[in-house]
Amino acid sequence: MGSIILVAFLIWAVAMAAWFLVSKYVKSSDIDRVKARLLGNVKSKTARKGAPDQPAVITKVESTKNQFAQQLVEKYRLGPKIGELLEQAGMSWPAARLVHLTIVALGSGLAISWLFLPIPKWAALLVGLASGAGPFVYVWKKRKARLHKFEEIFPDTLEFVSRSMRAGHAFSVSLEMIHREFPEPVAAEFRRTFEEHNLGLPIDVALQKLSKRVPSLDVQFFVSAVMLQKRTGGNLAEILDKLAYVIRERFKLRGRIRAVSAHGKMTATALSLIPVAVAVLMFYTNPDYVKFFFEDEVGNIMLASAVGLQLIGYAIMQQIVKIEV
Repeated sequence: MGSIILVAFLIWAVAMAAWFLVSKYVKSSDIDRVKARLLGNVKSKTARKGAPDQPAVITKVESTKNQFAQQLVEKYRLGPKIGELLEQAGMSWPAARLVHLTIVALGSGLAISWLFLPIPKWAALLVGLASGAGPFVYVWKKRKARLHKFEEIFPDTLEFVSRSMRAGHAFSVSLEMIHREFPEPVAAEFRRTFEEHNLGLPIDVALQKLSKRVPSLDVQFFVSAVMLQKRTGGNLAEILDKLAYVIRERFKLRGRIRAVSAHGKMTATALSLIPVAVAVLMFYTNPDYVKFFFEDEVGNIMLASAVGLQLIGYAIMQQIVKIEV
């Protein structure tokens, strides 16, 4: 009976993955084309293939075909948090799509590890959880890369705003000029800030929304400097030049610290990989000795304790060599 349930679960996971792939590439049906034709040709002309997607100020919530994932998002109120994470990563996914990917990855990883891998059940659960965390890790990596790229271009952006203001342009006009002079993601973020201000939003509120979309300490310094200058007065161009200089010096110091701590990070990685390498070698040289950790109940407890302590040790070593600037 248990094997029948597992096979049924595997079939369900494969079907969900196949449905996701089909729905990803087949987005428009005959009904959608009929609706587009009835609404007119304006939509079909503007939504041509290969046209660049411009960030919109007024956005709408995209509907998803996966009602189960949408119900989870609505029930546990995950939409704002996941939406903020996706927005910071520069991705236009709806929140339900990320939840859907997580469910599919979790079910597929659990079924494959449970049925085909010679590991204990608790290890199969860990593999399933790790697979389910894969979509969130992907989004988090994209968010981190986008923020890093933004921080690299940000000092040049501040100097550009300073030069524009010295040339006689208003501060809001300087923000709009950034869109034409700088690459992504700086261009999209400042264009959105300018359009929000142009549509009637106060400049301080638009800048606060910018600092929320880009959770960087440098952006918070920039927003605080602009808001303080607006209330008390002063030479904003000079303030922005000094802020750009401070940010560049922080980048230099961060690079030096990264070079100094690289040896500690390599040591932590090597020490964490040694037990794994020894376990693989023992599995090929003396499999009976290693099978004890997978087949015996006491061996399972010992293996789980070893893996947990190894992860804790790796996290502690990473925190030792991690220095915030």
